[in-house]
Amino acid sequence: MLAEIVERLGGEVVGNPEVTVSQVATLESAGPGDIAFLAQGRYLPQLRATRAAAVVVAHAQQDATSVPRILCNDPYLYFARVSALLNPPQEVEAGVHASAVIEPGARIAASARIGPGCHIGRGAEVGEGACIAAGCTIGDETRIGEASRLFPSVVVYERCVIGRRAVVHSGVVIGADGFGMALDAGQWLKIPQIGRVIIGDDVEIGANTTIDRGAMDDTVIEDGVKLDNQIQIGHNVRVGAHTAMAGCVGIAGSARIGRHCTLGGGAIVLGHIELADGVHISAGTLVTKSIIRPGTYTGVYPLQENRSWSRTAVLLRNIDQLEVRIRMLERMVADLHAKE
Repeated sequence: MLAEIVERLGGEVVGNPEVTVSQVATLESAGPGDIAFLAQGRYLPQLRATRAAAVVVAHAQQDATSVPRILCNDPYLYFARVSALLNPPQEVEAGVHASAVIEPGARIAASARIGPGCHIGRGAEVGEGACIAAGCTIGDETRIGEASRLFPSVVVYERCVIGRRAVVHSGVVIGADGFGMALDAGQWLKIPQIGRVIIGDDVEIGANTTIDRGAMDDTVIEDGVKLDNQIQIGHNVRVGAHTAMAGCVGIAGSARIGRHCTLGGGAIVLGHIELADGVHISAGTLVTKSIIRPGTYTGVYPLQENRSWSRTAVLLRNIDQLEVRIRMLERMVADLHAKE
């Protein structure tokens, strides 16, 4: 019931507090038994037409609907909490599947689950309530923290550390060698990568993301970091606490990303540079130098019709010549004014 939700999460009910909801949905798709939310004014037409049993709205939108509603300061955040309340994580059924391979010296907590086809290396540790799903490989002396969940086919190389309550989605590879090569008479000589990957508490890592081990020092992902799918984190990178990255971001080796940063989809950060705390990088931006002040930074060339884009590209290629010509014209105009 709405009254129970408000008792748990705060807010204020307008309308019938006895309305029962069992699932979350969008304004457009919601039906009886669903609760939806309005975070932006452009969706007001959908609010007026919604069939939801209840909605979450800001105080300023209190009169925008007659549907039973919960008033709050941040409808999107409140909706996220309602969704978590209505969709709790599946409980872990403790035990080790008969097909799993547990090497000597590995320590598996009694409340942990090891799924079918897993391989747990020598000296590895799996904490209380952790869930290692089917087909995962955990390297020698690797530690998986309590209540962490690894979805099917995750690979964690030797000596890496994953903290508590981590969520690691399918296809993730943690601790593969970083790209360390030295040129020797025209041939590449591989540099052994002897560092680790250290991942803090409450980190989520999206499907098919890769995090390379350090060359000598460790690659570090601090507490509360959220990584989307198909992200590449190079060796010796450090990502500060509570930073979030959208899909297909690439962070080159030895970069330092501050705390509470965000990186939009497809952004690239070159190696050996540093982003201060509170830096926000727009999608598709190439970061080529360190950023020492918090704020939002954008380096995306605006979308144009192809023919217009081609003309603009030509102008950009010739911008040095145009600058010289403009300065010459400015001097000529100044000389004419002086003669007058």
